[in-house]
Amino acid sequence: MTVQDICSFSAGKWVGCDDEARQIFSAITGDLIARAGNSSLDIEAMLDFARTVGGPALRTLTFHDRARLIKSLALVLAEKKQMLYDISFSTGATQKDHVIDIDGGIGTLFSFASIGRREMPDDQIYLDGPVEPLSRNGTFLGQHICTSLQGVAVHINAYNFPVWGMLEKLAPALLAGLPAIVKPATATCYVTELCVRIIIESGILPKGALQLVCGGIGDTLSRLTSQDVVSFTGSSNTAIHLRSQPQLIKNSIRFIAEQDSLNASILGPDVALGSPEFDLFAKEVKSEMITKAGQKCTAIRRIFVSQAHLNQMVETLKTKLANTSVGDPRLSETDMGALVSKVQKRDVLEKASLIGRHAECVFGDPDNFDVIGAEVENGAFVPPMLFYCPDPDTAINVHDTEVFGPVSTIMAYRDIDHAIELANRGKGSLVASVITNAPDVARQAVLGAGAYHGRLYFNNRMSMKESTGHGSPMPQMLHGGPGRAGGGEELGGIRGVLHNMQRTAVQGSPDILTQISKKWVPGAKQTFETDHPFTRTFGTLVVGETFNTKSRTISIEDIEHFAYFTGDTFYAHMDEAAAKRNPFFPGRVAHGYLLLSFAAGLFVQPDEGPVLANTGLDNLRFMKPIQAGDSIKVCLTVKHKKPRNENYGEVRWHVNLYNQDDALVAEYELLTMNAYERLASI
Repeated sequence: MTVQDICSFSAGKWVGCDDEARQIFSAITGDLIARAGNSSLDIEAMLDFARTVGGPALRTLTFHDRARLIKSLALVLAEKKQMLYDISFSTGATQKDHVIDIDGGIGTLFSFASIGRREMPDDQIYLDGPVEPLSRNGTFLGQHICTSLQGVAVHINAYNFPVWGMLEKLAPALLAGLPAIVKPATATCYVTELCVRIIIESGILPKGALQLVCGGIGDTLSRLTSQDVVSFTGSSNTAIHLRSQPQLIKNSIRFIAEQDSLNASILGPDVALGSPEFDLFAKEVKSEMITKAGQKCTAIRRIFVSQAHLNQMVETLKTKLANTSVGDPRLSETDMGALVSKVQKRDVLEKASLIGRHAECVFGDPDNFDVIGAEVENGAFVPPMLFYCPDPDTAINVHDTEVFGPVSTIMAYRDIDHAIELANRGKGSLVASVITNAPDVARQAVLGAGAYHGRLYFNNRMSMKESTGHGSPMPQMLHGGPGRAGGGEELGGIRGVLHNMQRTAVQGSPDILTQISKKWVPGAKQTFETDHPFTRTFGTLVVGETFNTKSRTISIEDIEHFAYFTGDTFYAHMDEAAAKRNPFFPGRVAHGYLLLSFAAGLFVQPDEGPVLANTGLDNLRFMKPIQAGDSIKVCLTVKHKKPRNENYGEVRWHVNLYNQDDALVAEYELLTMNAYERLASI
């Protein structure tokens, strides 16, 4: 068998192995299949290349530009994912496991590309929250912003997800404008290397945006600065060693860790035998035990059920696990493949024996089980193993020892408070799940367990058909957890991006903040054009451009017609005496929505033109009531512009309604979709 040399990608060049490279063995056959590592890799050159070439290239791009790059990467990887499937079997993963790792990673790229275009501006500055008034007259204001760090993201990944583990960190870093140096775990780095080759050969990313270290990272951490970020996935012992490096402490370098996690699943006290929730619970437990052979940071390690349902759940799980086929992951009939290596197999069996000091193994004998299509002694195979702990209150190891394999322990609880207490004894996890059809149980679990778990997953008969599963981190939601889980947060949509950016408080005048943010701030300079802004295409509209309308007087007939026409005959509009008794009104007043409708009539240009649609309004406030005889006028200002696609962009208008005394009556933001030049001329 040919032994593959796994290369690193350093400063724009592929670098092979040297004599100190580590050997990599097939999880299925135990054969030597590859080697990786180069002790002379020039780490300083890689860091410099990222900081001086990759970073500046990314920072010249807007968030939308970066999002388009990320989407292009996803499309390229989707076209070539079969290559990744084929090579991943040697890690012990089945085809279903590949979908989680490879398709999951590609899906994460698509998600962050969408998040970047939908939730971030077409700019290099992200606005974090609203403008803060800092003075009485509004001439001095504050705004929190986020800008790209000017360093490098160092990603140290675990072996279990060689594709997803890289892409879920890479996507938010690239979107933030931060180049990355990726260090995959050696045991499965050959899969990551292929993924990086596909990305590099596509030519989509700027030079220096992505580099790869296969093998050891040497003294990389001692060379980092306050502009750099370290993101780690792995064991708590390794995390402690890395985060305690003097250079990281001295320079307050960001260290994001996702580490050990004794995740729990609770069957709610409301669940009855034979109910959809009972069957769902058993199904999810089995799935989390055997997927990736239990080598998932989010897998269920501890199972909590009420004393009344303990025996039945044990028997149900034993039956389900007995129908699990273990063997060569390349075979379609295989449900669970191998652990990643024989080293990992020894670790799983050693830690399972620690669990065995306080629990009885009720299913799965590692010395006597069937393997299909492979020799059990050659590969890293183990059976799924279910333990039963009769005394979870005194058992230490079941709450302290994470067996990173297909091993779970079932325990009984007295009531929901006891179940929460037991779940929290894991001292911090990535995820805890509660299968319940009782909303009050869910709330109680949140109040009691929220502080100990990065994600709480609730499921029942209503959501089970569409739910993503206990062990599936989603790009839109946080992935991380407190305590022993590392204290870090990854993913989470925009939150994941902001981990790779610097938040800064900016203070100044409305004009200064408008120029910085590219979003008009009330009080900033306005420009007045002679032609109506609704006749202007997206490209010709300018932030700060303002249109003032004529006035319209509101009559009692207007108010009554609107009331009867809409059916809104609220007493404040129809009953003078009742309206006067209301502390908010001086008497009968016009409907707020009548004012909005009349305002639209004042500023809308009716002819066909570049305004394609009104898509909504935000932040509506009514400040002063309007009575019959009062008049209103509108001040319409271009607040912000955001491209949507190749045909049109979104224009956000700041709208103020004033009365005849120039007092502010209402304020809101109007959203329209405006065509580009070429569409408007058709």
